[in-house]
Amino acid sequence: MIQFIDKCLDFCIIVYIGKGLFMGYVNYLKCSYCGKRLEPNLIWNLCPVCGKPIIVIYNLKQLRKVLRRDDLLSRAPNIWRYQELLPIDDPDNILSLGEGYTPLIYTRELGRQFGFYNLFIKDEAQNPTGSFKARGLSVAVSKAKELGINELSMPSAGNAGVALSAYASMGGLKSYIYMSRDVPKTFVVECIARGANVQLVDGVITDCARVAHEDNIKYERFDISTLKEPYRIEGKKTMGLELAEQLGWELPDVIIYPTGGGTGLVGMWKAFEELQKLGWVNSKLPRMVAVQSRGCAPIVRAFNNKKKFAEPWPEPVTIAEGLRVPSAIGDFLILNSLRESKGTAVAVSDQEILRAIQTIAQTQGIFLCPEGAATFVAFRHLRDQGWIGDDERVVLFNTASGLKYMHLWLGKDLLLNINKKS
Repeated sequence: MIQFIDKCLDFCIIVYIGKGLFMGYVNYLKCSYCGKRLEPNLIWNLCPVCGKPIIVIYNLKQLRKVLRRDDLLSRAPNIWRYQELLPIDDPDNILSLGEGYTPLIYTRELGRQFGFYNLFIKDEAQNPTGSFKARGLSVAVSKAKELGINELSMPSAGNAGVALSAYASMGGLKSYIYMSRDVPKTFVVECIARGANVQLVDGVITDCARVAHEDNIKYERFDISTLKEPYRIEGKKTMGLELAEQLGWELPDVIIYPTGGGTGLVGMWKAFEELQKLGWVNSKLPRMVAVQSRGCAPIVRAFNNKKKFAEPWPEPVTIAEGLRVPSAIGDFLILNSLRESKGTAVAVSDQEILRAIQTIAQTQGIFLCPEGAATFVAFRHLRDQGWIGDDERVVLFNTASGLKYMHLWLGKDLLLNINKKS
């Protein structure tokens, strides 16, 4: 037993030392809209010039000289295997629960049913907080700790608040989370259990953001909400880094992604561009597809109307809480990613989403969240339109566990209506 414990301790030491081998490749920060350069180790929210999101720029020329793809093979299977492409300088500040390196599932049974044999699901439900939000908040809260920030605040539709509460408590930071009063209570319980201060607000997430902003000014809290600081997108981009590695550095033809605030989609596009500059991928970049609900589709409307920005969506209504985002501060970044990739945007109905959850659960055994199921509905629409070819490789993103949405299945009337045509 003693020998076994000694071996475990040796392993932990090796992993810890491995964290610190290649740190500190951030070059500068830059406004994603006006291009203003900013110092990397100061506290920033939005660009002080134009009020748009700030992004991290790495010294990829230098990194290319010291890091090879094969160096990743001996590293732990989590997002920190890509530490040189993440913004933490001191490994002692890393707050990790083992997030990332989620499975990429080949949908053999689903393919047999629908006659398409190149479909994969990236299952983010298997992250430690049950959703993809663990990636972004692990990095953002780690950086907040490194910068000496003690109080963090955000509006949330659920999963982001859960992740913030987890990493903030792990790092000894206080978290303040603002949720709509009608948010599924599962999310509220998860946050409170982890020590977060939760305030319920009448309205949707933009109303939560307004109340949070007022309190941030009053109590001097740091706003860590979607794209209002530079580092959550860095955690989210690891989905793209990971996907490339899992596919042998050959990117898929199409990525279909559920889009609310859009950090994941924008982050992955940033990751692919960085991989190209590192010389790690030579294939053409994927066509990116943003999926929204018909009850809240500002990005789809703006894309179809060839707009640079998306007008706020009035009275958003959808069962997919993560898609009920009437206005995204990174709207122009989402739209740029879609257009640069020659992608598209699709809106789907809630009834289609519910049927898709059942279809995938009964073929592949995966219990998707509504946002994840929306990607399968979009895939079928695009296949029917001929936008996706028979020989193309397609990846769908399931962003959270369906277990977080059990309330959708508890109403008798709803269950009876699932199989009706929309």
